[in-house]
Amino acid sequence: MHRSITYRMLRTLEDHGLLARDSQGRYQPGAGLAVLAGRFTPALRARAGRHLLHLAVATDKTAFLVVRHGDEAVAVEVVEPPAATAHVSYRPGLRHPVELGAPGLALLAGEPPRPQERPEVTTARTLGWAYTESEVIMGFRAVSAPVIDNSGVCRGAISVVYAGPTDLDALGDVVCRHARELGAEL
Repeated sequence: MHRSITYRMLRTLEDHGLLARDSQGRYQPGAGLAVLAGRFTPALRARAGRHLLHLAVATDKTAFLVVRHGDEAVAVEVVEPPAATAHVSYRPGLRHPVELGAPGLALLAGEPPRPQERPEVTTARTLGWAYTESEVIMGFRAVSAPVIDNSGVCRGAISVVYAGPTDLDALGDVVCRHARELGAEL
């Protein structure tokens, strides 16, 4: 193939998250492959499903698992509340910059502090959970907590997304509990 055609194909695959570039500009598999293959972090996804279902049922909110892929937070597993009258639809593969949204802040809070990080990351580290409103999807709120495994490594973040008011402290506590329980299983 001609070089320009190959480049356009690579850029298209990159735009859809199927490829990503590393720090040296080389292409590698992208997190968007999770949607196609369903094989992205399989052990984590398998264990998270039960916790996400319990969280979705307990809160009547859409629950999801996010992992970090480079500088992005990527949803890899989503469970919608089965009995809720209405809920937010969220799809696996949705990604956004890790510096934005409660899931990204929770992922960063699960890591060691960095110079010049957002004050919300420090707050999330203190509380155990992060909250944002209209950062990833306009009009929607999210609460997230980092999933820390037994060796102290942040493996992802458990989150809920919703619209409307809620008891934020109570929701944060429930999300934290499920994140801790999942982390203890890993």
